[in-house]
Order: sequence, then structure tokens, then C-alpha cells
Amino acid sequence: MSDLPVHAIRTLSDQHPKPSHIHFQYGTAGFRTKGDTLDSVMFRVGILAGLRSKKWDGKTIGVMVTASHNPEPDNGVKLVDPRGEMLETSWEAHATALANAQSTDEFIAALDTFTTTMKIDLSKPAKVVYARDTRPSGPALVAALEDGIKAIGAEERDAGVTTTPVLHYLVRAINTKGTKEEYGDDSEEGYLRKLSTAFNKLVAGKPSIPPLVVDCANGVGAKLAKELAEYLGDTLQLIPVNTSTTTPGALNNACGADFVKTQQTLPPSLTSVLKPGQRACSLDGDADRLMYYYLDDRGQFHMLDGDKIAALSAAFIGELTKSAGLDSQIKVGIVQTAYANGGSTKYLSERLPVKCVPTGVKHLHHAAEKFDVGVYFEANGHGTVIFSPQSLEIISAYQPSTPAQSTALNHLINLTEVINQTVGDALSDMLMVEAVLAHKSYSGEEWDSLYVDLPNRLVKVVVADRNIFKTEDAERRLVSPPGIQAKIDELVRRYEGGRAFVRPSGTEDVVRVYAEATVRTQADELAYRVAGLVYDETGGHPAHRPLEFL
Repeated sequence: MSDLPVHAIRTLSDQHPKPSHIHFQYGTAGFRTKGDTLDSVMFRVGILAGLRSKKWDGKTIGVMVTASHNPEPDNGVKLVDPRGEMLETSWEAHATALANAQSTDEFIAALDTFTTTMKIDLSKPAKVVYARDTRPSGPALVAALEDGIKAIGAEERDAGVTTTPVLHYLVRAINTKGTKEEYGDDSEEGYLRKLSTAFNKLVAGKPSIPPLVVDCANGVGAKLAKELAEYLGDTLQLIPVNTSTTTPGALNNACGADFVKTQQTLPPSLTSVLKPGQRACSLDGDADRLMYYYLDDRGQFHMLDGDKIAALSAAFIGELTKSAGLDSQIKVGIVQTAYANGGSTKYLSERLPVKCVPTGVKHLHHAAEKFDVGVYFEANGHGTVIFSPQSLEIISAYQPSTPAQSTALNHLINLTEVINQTVGDALSDMLMVEAVLAHKSYSGEEWDSLYVDLPNRLVKVVVADRNIFKTEDAERRLVSPPGIQAKIDELVRRYEGGRAFVRPSGTEDVVRVYAEATVRTQADELAYRVAGLVYDETGGHPAHRPLEFL
């Protein structure tokens, strides 16, 4: 077995020193913080990606440079495993440890220990594909990443400026090329062609679809939305807005999926664009989240979030498997978090199995993989549908016995192509939604009326130490500090349709309080009462009363 290329690593590492005062943490979203502090992290991630590839016998590993829905000064980086999925959880701690080695010597020593412990054969080849979003800090961070890839001697491929879902798609397409699991042509054009071809087949023969306004958050989704519009032609006319990717400070500013979800209102830039009855959707900065909405006849705003997308798509896929005669062989299930609206949980559990898991995409993704067809969406609009390898085999081998079964089967096959099964993908999810709306002849209003959202409120309480808060039952119950949950239960009992839970943030010293009730004023009151309770019981941060809206 060959040794680490210490000389190359040392020479290049010295050019990317770690800031001494910062502790970096690799979480579900990778490393994410202010872009101007990430130089050393990027270099080390380049090396880690090469080592991950060697561990996988030379399979291509992806690296995405993005901070998604965060403001423009932020940036981040995450690794993508060979099937296009997120980095294996056990490697998050290794990434954190390597990023925090204080000096080049410490970093090399940590690498040496790591490669020995993980039994990484350094003589294996390594391949890394990487991309970035439109943030101004991107090019400098990519240069540092390239130094890391070079230092470990990996083969690199620059996928340029593109969305996070395209990078995930590329990783899977590269690694399945020439196999029976071939995912598509490994290029941005291949991605656009795959999605648009399947969509065009899905809606063939349906009444023409009204144009769709697409808020691109002034991010990289603008580039892809414009390209996708050309591939779709007249089948679905897209009207991209908020496409200023080079205007300083415009990214995610008063627009995009996160703005719509947290403010529960129309982006100001759309007030003169959107007409009553017209559908619109918002992507986030790297196009992996999607929010739909419409204005009713009175010009009132209505949000169609991840829960509404999940309900629409899961029910439709359930109907298709039944119509195709496959419902005894393929079980469709849905995965939610405690943040899913109680109205959606009730609607879905009357139709399909529903599983609740802790917050975070990795928990949802893993739980969805346990179903034949697993649908997951966070309320924030991040989600996808995963067809298991067995279900794909059943679908491709199935012989329908009637024309109706044959039609349903073809729709299912095209849905597996239009859906990006590697990760939440705003543009892919948008096409899935549009296909279902076309099949059902639903307007935004008819889709919205599938079930009524219970009024809800999210509040955050600033605390001295979030680590004292521990939860169970998929984060729905607080076990520590002791005694608080019983008092929350007592409060909840006073409100009709009441539900509330408290969970610590994964990124800052706050706890988040979510509350629901059948009436808006009661949901607000319950949220504030639970927040006040947490504040009083745990000696909340003296500078902050718990009345800060999330």
C-alpha cells in the first residue's frame, strides 16, 4: 500500500491555514458558515473527497459548494456519496475532526491516523466531481477545493455553476454509466433532457397547462429554469422571475422558498406579476427546495408547502399503483417530521402508511428507503420520492392485463424518470406537481382544498445552553429537562385541536417551539405559552424574551 503524499499535502496545506478561533462542524447540510472563513475547510474537503473515493474503489464522489437558502455572505460545502445520496453519517465526525486540526502538522497526523483506522488503500484511484452556486465567494473556495483534490492525487471534474440537485444527479449518472442501473447521461443537458422528456410524455393528451410563474430566488436555479423552459417548449410555459444572479445581495433576499415559508406571504417582487387564480412557485438559492402558492379571487395569498406537495404526489402515486394492478406488490408510504401539519397527517394516514421521524433530510431519506415507494417532504419544501430497486424491477417486468393498467403503468414509469430520486430537487418536484395537477385537472385552489391546514405558529426561545434539551418519539416529546413535558401536555389540553412540541436547534443556542390549534389566535397563544414556560423553567437567556418569530 502506498503512503500519503505528505510533501504535496504539506506544501499546499500551508497555503490554506485554519483560522485559530473558529470551530467547524459538519452537519446534515455539510459545513456552512461565512464564506470568507472557509478556505482551509475547502482544501481539506478536497482531500477527504479523494479519500472517500479511494474507500469506494475509485467511484466518483461529489462536492457541492453552496449555502442553499442562506444569505449571500454565507457559503458551505457538502460531499455526495456514489449513488447521489448524502455523505454517510459516520463520516460527518471525521470531516469535522479533520477540518479542526489546528496546524498542517496536526492535519497530516490526523490524516495518517484516519487512513489507517478506516483501512483506506491509498494506491486506489480517486475521482471527484464538483460544482458551485452563484455566490461571489464561490470561485475562491473552489480554487482551495481544487488544491485539496490535487494534493491527494485525485482526478477532478469541474461541473461549473449549477444546482445542488444537478450535482447529485451527475454523481449517480457517472457511477452507473454502462450498468443496468444507468441513471441518465452524465451532463446538465442529460438531466434536462431526462426530466423534460418524461414530463412531456406524462402530460401528452392532457388539456394545455396554464403558464407557471417561477421565483428563482436570484440564484443558480434561474439558469436551469431558463434552460428547462426551452426543453419544455409549449408543453409548460415557465415565467422565470427573480433571475438577477449577479446583483450584489439579491440572492434569497425577500424572495425564494425560505422567504415564502417563514413569512407566509408573496415575495414583494411578485405583487405586480401574479394574477388571481394563477399558480406560482419559489425555488431556494440552490434549487433543492420548492414552495407553491396562488392568489384567490380576492387576491388573498395561499401557500402550498411541502406537506401539500407530499399529499398531492403520494395520493397520486398510490392511485397509479392501484390502477396498474400493482398495489399488492408495491407499498407506497409517506415520511414526515413533527413539523408536518396535523391536517396533512390526518389526510394522508387515511390513505397510506405514515411514519414520523426526527427533523433532518437524512432521517427522512433513510426512512423513505424502507418503503417500496417512499415519499418524503419537509414542510419547508425539501423532498423527493424514492423508488426502491425492487419496485423498479417489478414495474419494468410487469405485464398489464388491460389498457387501463397499461396506461397507469406508463405513467408510473415516466414518474420514475421525472423525479430526481437522489435528493430534493425543486425543478424536478415542480414538474411532478404540474403533471399531477394536469392529470387531476386541479387549479391551485382545488389542490389546496384536499385538506385544511391547522393554524400553526413557530417561535424560538434563546437559551443559555441548548444541549440540556433532549427529545424522544421523533422529537415530539421532551425528556430533559425533566418535568417540562408534563406542563406542556397540561397547556395543550386547554386548546381544541392543540398540539405542541419543543426541540433544540441543531445550529444555534435556541429551542424551537411549534404549536397548532383549530383557531389561529389559539395556535399563537399556545406557542407563546409553551415558549414562556420553557423560558421560565430553564432560565432562558436574560436578553431575550421568547417572543421572537421564526
